Amino acid sequence: MILWLLVALPLVVGGVLLVAGHPADRLAPALCVGSAALTAVLAVVAAITRPDVSAPLLAGLRVGLAVDGLSAVMVITVTVILVAVLVFASAELGADESRARFHGLMLVFAGAMLVTVCARDLVVLLMAWEVMGACSYALIGFWWRETRRVDSGTIALLTTRSADLGLYLAAGAALAGGVGGLTLAGLPEAAASWRDVIAAGIVLAAIGKSAQLPFSFWLSRAMGGPSPVSALLHSATMVAAGAYLLVRVEPLLASTGWAADVVAWIGVSTAVVLGAVALVQRDLKQVLAASTCSQIGFMVLAAGAGGPAAGTGQLVAHAATKCLLFLGAGAWLLALDTKDLDRLRGAARRSPFLGVVFTIGALSLAGVPPLSIWVSKDAVLASALADSPALYVAGLAAALLSGAYVGRVLALLWLPTEAALTTRLRPLLLAPLPVLAAAAVLLGIGGLPGPAAWFADLVGGGPPMAAPNVGELLVSGVVAVVGVVAAGVWTRSRPTLSGSRNRVLADWLRLERVTDLVVARPTMRLASSLARFDDHVVDGGVRLAAATGTALGRLADVRVEWSIEGAVRGVARTARALGRLVPKAQTGQLHQYYAQAAVALGVLAVLLMIL
Repeated sequence: MILWLLVALPLVVGGVLLVAGHPADRLAPALCVGSAALTAVLAVVAAITRPDVSAPLLAGLRVGLAVDGLSAVMVITVTVILVAVLVFASAELGADESRARFHGLMLVFAGAMLVTVCARDLVVLLMAWEVMGACSYALIGFWWRETRRVDSGTIALLTTRSADLGLYLAAGAALAGGVGGLTLAGLPEAAASWRDVIAAGIVLAAIGKSAQLPFSFWLSRAMGGPSPVSALLHSATMVAAGAYLLVRVEPLLASTGWAADVVAWIGVSTAVVLGAVALVQRDLKQVLAASTCSQIGFMVLAAGAGGPAAGTGQLVAHAATKCLLFLGAGAWLLALDTKDLDRLRGAARRSPFLGVVFTIGALSLAGVPPLSIWVSKDAVLASALADSPALYVAGLAAALLSGAYVGRVLALLWLPTEAALTTRLRPLLLAPLPVLAAAAVLLGIGGLPGPAAWFADLVGGGPPMAAPNVGELLVSGVVAVVGVVAAGVWTRSRPTLSGSRNRVLADWLRLERVTDLVVARPTMRLASSLARFDDHVVDGGVRLAAATGTALGRLADVRVEWSIEGAVRGVARTARALGRLVPKAQTGQLHQYYAQAAVALGVLAVLLMIL
């Protein structure tokens, strides 16, 4: 019962708000925050009691939800982040906004994520996966009167939907491979040939959802949505869903002999390349978006390197940290009406409280000791080192870049300035930030030997999070600090930002343009060609057949029906003529009858002689 309530509460309340529309705008923020808080309580109860429920869907197929160690961590993370984001949103959105629609979509979005993390089979997972995609489109394009925002939502939807086809491929292959009930736990037991197809489909869907290379560009466009949307989407839902799925199916990846290596290299490549992309962005939210791709890359690396506990720890630490940073960026956007780093110079000095909590989150993101991501990231790097030294070196390079883009941003935010805030921020808007900052600091405790071993056992499998030794922790910490300090010094010595000199990186490797040229335009040309073929060949053939049938019908009407009708009329006329002649022979005079008989006999005799 608890599990049904956990997933039903946000879905039902969100659905009611969406149906109610504008009349519910005034009530929506309080109702939404209250529902989210109750959902968080239910999540804690579910994490303790570990419920397992199922229901029949089709004959011989039962689908269900379950809370195990991994999903227990996730449901608490998702719901706590949801509460923080919705408190911020209730203070940010004005009375003139469609607050019922916004809060309804946020609840449904979060509810779909809860179903995703609790799903124990591919059928339920697919349902929730689709709802998340639809809600992301609606939330990114929330301000639908602005064409670019709607286009951004469309690009995000189409990109992730294209990758989502892999999940359908995986479900079909699991069915063909004999996976009973299409359960996630049963995927490694599929027939060998089908197991490879299942793994390929899941990897495709997961890296698309988590904006890993080459799908990363959609996350840049997702910044068109409101700041609370970015905070929720980047921290505990949507983008995290792909990494979570890879961690969940880590036994499947390991069983194929190739999928784990592919996933690990995709993750570490994204961590490095998108770290470089973040380093040259001129927009604060774009820096955070690129850093999300990079940090999610560490989680994907952990799934491929056989460290599910490390990947989960990174996911949780990153969720708190990135939610803090996006809400902080949203607060500055409200206060200063800008996301441009040039115009944000000195913003931290204008609002010291906001500057301090944002700095805590940023240093955690960089992996600076002793903050949370330092420990969780090192657990990932330890798993990578055990799998391949090359992966470990690449991971350190990504860690250095993390420090560099954080150092660059902080240097700009703390530059001396005499300007003041243009808008006073409401206390309710800032209320979630110190809580998230505390989480960004204290979650590092999970990396200590005792808690790390317990956490690894809770998640189930893989090396413990305490795997990195003291030397590895020191190396990682030094790399992060060097990155932050070097980038900060470099930025302070330059009067202008240098992002414009790195056009390819600044434009996210031009992946959107490449996708447009390589995929979108050829697809549209093919679609246009098929449409012309349909119009001129298929449809033309149908029209020609119809015209030919009509012509033959008219010909039959003129040549055949008229001829038959004439013959019938001739027979009728002949019959009528004979009918008129017969009475004339019936005169009643006997000698005429004898004469007629004599003539008839004579004609008969002639015929006999001829024949």
